[in-house]
Formats: sequence, C-alpha cells, structure tokens
Amino acid sequence: MGTVEAPLALPDKPSIAVLPFHNLSSDSEQEYFADGMVEEIITALSCIRWLFVIARNSSFTYKGQAIDVKRVGRDLGVRYVLEGSVRKGGGRVRITAQLIDATNGAHLWADRFDGSLEDVFDLQNQVAASVAGVIEPALQAAETARSAHRPTRDLSAYDLYLRAFAMSPTPQAFQLLEEAIARDPHYVPALALAASWCMNLVSDGSTPDGDRNKQKAIEFAHRALAVAGDDSGVLADAAFALACFGEDIDAMIALVDRALGFNPSYARGWYISGFLRLWAGQTDLAIEHAGMALRLSPRAQAVTSSWLIGAALFFSRRFAEAVPRLRVAIEERPIFPTPRRFLAACYAYMGLPDEAPATVARLRALTPEVIPTYPLPFRDPAHRELYYAGLRLALGEETALRGTASLGV
Repeated sequence: MGTVEAPLALPDKPSIAVLPFHNLSSDSEQEYFADGMVEEIITALSCIRWLFVIARNSSFTYKGQAIDVKRVGRDLGVRYVLEGSVRKGGGRVRITAQLIDATNGAHLWADRFDGSLEDVFDLQNQVAASVAGVIEPALQAAETARSAHRPTRDLSAYDLYLRAFAMSPTPQAFQLLEEAIARDPHYVPALALAASWCMNLVSDGSTPDGDRNKQKAIEFAHRALAVAGDDSGVLADAAFALACFGEDIDAMIALVDRALGFNPSYARGWYISGFLRLWAGQTDLAIEHAGMALRLSPRAQAVTSSWLIGAALFFSRRFAEAVPRLRVAIEERPIFPTPRRFLAACYAYMGLPDEAPATVARLRALTPEVIPTYPLPFRDPAHRELYYAGLRLALGEETALRGTASLGV
C-alpha cells in the first residue's frame, strides 16, 4: 500500500491560494484572459506583506480539475482559497470571485465584476486591484474571528494585534497592542498600529494624558519604521502618526507614496494618503484619494473616508455638500467626536440656528472640549482659522461673527 502524505502545516501568517478561474464562455480564447486574470490577482495579493500567497505554478496544477477546496487547503498548506469564473457575452465580460475558508468550506466573501473587453489588460488590472482591495479587510475579519475563539492563555502577539485591530481605537484596544508589543518588541504591525492609535487618542481628546501618548506615538512610529522594510501598512501607519504630530508633511507624504508604490491596492494606504493631503491643504487630492480607498474597499473604508471627504469639502467651503458625508460618519461611529465638530461648524456657517447648537450639545456628551486645545495637524493657517471660527460660531460666541467676515464666509 502506498503511503498517504501528511497535510502541509499552515504557515504562521494568513495563507491563500488563487485557483485558476473557470472559463464559462464557448470562446476558447477567453482561457488566456482567465489565466491572465488570475496571474494579476496573485501579483496584487503578493503585495500584501502579511499574507502568504501560493505561487502560480502550484495553484495552476488544479487547472481543469474538479476542485475540493478542503483538499486544496491540505495539499498546499493554506487556510484560504480564492476561486472564480469568467463569462463573456458580446463585448462584455463578467468575472465572479469567492473567498473560502479551506479548513471548513465556509464562504467568506463573494462578488462580481463587469467590464468591457476593449482593453483586456486594463480590465485585468482593475479587477485584480479591486479583488485585492476587498480581500485584505475580509481576511483580517476572518482571522480576527478565528482568533476570538482561542483561549486567552494561548494568545500570541499576532492574536492580540488582531483583537485590537477589530476594535475602535480606545484605551482598552490600545492595551491589547501594548501587550502584543510586550510579548514581541519587534512585532512591526502592532508597533505601527499602536503609533496610529496613540495619535487617535490624542487627536480625539480621548485621553487625559495627551503629551505622554504623543511621545509614545512618535516612539512607536520610529521603532516601526526602523524595521518596516517594504511593508505598506507599517509605512503608512507610521507616517500617519508622525505627520499628525508635526513631522515634515512632504516627507510623510513621500513615505505613504512609497507604501502605495509597494501595494497600489492598499485601501487604508489611500485613506491615510487622503488625510495627509488634507493636512497639507490639498483638498482636491484628499477627496480623490479617499475615493480610491472607498472604491477598493467600500465597506471597510466607508466611515473614515466619509468624514475625510466631509472635512475636505468643509475646507473647500462646500458646507452643504460636507453635511451628508459627516452625518454618515457620525451614524456609523457615534462616539467619534471630530466629525461632529466639523458638522457643527458647517451648520453654523450655513446659518442653521437650531442644528448647530443641537450638534454641540451631542458633542458635549462625548467630550468637554468642543473647541480642541491640542495642536491641529492642518498646515494651512486659513484652514485652522476656518475650523476654529466655525466652532466658535456654533457655540454662539460673538467673536466668531466678527472673525468670519475676514474669512469671506
């Protein structure tokens, strides 16, 4: 009797195989398009440094076979499998894809993409970017759910990081990150996220110890950059924190541009780039980059990108357009005070005497600081004054009425 090969052990980070897509068209030439599509997706996913991606040569050994996803997972030593199909009709093509947990066969995500065959290579690039952009947060959610079922006594730095990542940036979540760093002082994702979240705690006024958390954010960011290499997430998060606390904004934009060069499908990177553009006073680019984040990952980036766009519209003095964006952000994350500040200022400039004080009252329930006392990251003095004057006006302070005249509002 022949020996049965033992299943390959799963690597110590999330792992995925992209199987050949099925050609559902009668046109055999679409086989080349389908294969090219898979190659582009493999390349895009390989840019996600925390993800172990099986090479094309291994995954394509299953081409033309009836697929048992669980067997594929055991054979290749991967936890996740992406499979799909391509169907051509006239000059159009429909591509479907689904992400499956190979350990239990559970479907984690599915979507379809339609496009024109006029430019095959452009279509392949667009679909690959979209798939990679959506799969990254889907995999993070799946890994977080899996980690949540592990016994507390058995948590690794990776597990602690995942549990923190799934939470809002609160002191409790930050404590998990500090535990992860204590277990592994060189665990780069935790260092970068800790820097970003220290920044959030300070900028939201969520911590009474702002100066200490500012210094911790800067320290964590520099420690992360020292070992970041070409990890897009680490580069972007570290740049985010350092830019917030006064580091040269052009240098930090260059750092995020570098991160996006390594991984153009990184939705959070585009979101961070949008914020840095906002802080630099480049409101049109801020809106454009937030839109890129939304296109790549519409569910994961909906809240943060909405308030980023709302803030950029505010600084462009398009107050009525900013309001619905800010309201979306508030509805999704009601404990986050900053969008409420921008909304109150919008209402004040729009001359809505009921909405502005009502928004201020709800803001006071979250924080005693309606007008923030910490240094703002906006480099343009006119933007800072527009923001402060709008909040003073929302509070009904007469000084704001005189100030707004000089702002042209």
